[in-house]
Amino acid sequence: MPTSKSIKRIVRHNRIRAKISGTIERPRLSVFKSNTAIYAQLINDDTGTTIATADSRKLKVRGVEAAKAVGTSIATLGKGKGVEKVAFDRGGFIYTGQIKTLAEAAREGGLQF
Repeated sequence: MPTSKSIKRIVRHNRIRAKISGTIERPRLSVFKSNTAIYAQLINDDTGTTIATADSRKLKVRGVEAAKAVGTSIATLGKGKGVEKVAFDRGGFIYTGQIKTLAEAAREGGLQF
């Protein structure tokens, strides 16, 4: 039985990934959060390619503001590449705080989940 916090997140992520897959019409919006940064990618799992990527290290902001900036940035990059609908992959993280803020900012930027 998984006991550590990181192992539990990995188990949740594997359970989510068993159900969610990105295609060319509806790529997967994958989110990862570390102690210092938050990352987002648009991924086409059919070909195994990354369509767009954004992270808070490039944007030089931290916390909830970073999540909002990354969500807006990934939505802008995705719209520029012709992506309108995505499958949201929260990466095993709970849908609160930075993850929720990133998702809401991406929706405001024009992505449909």
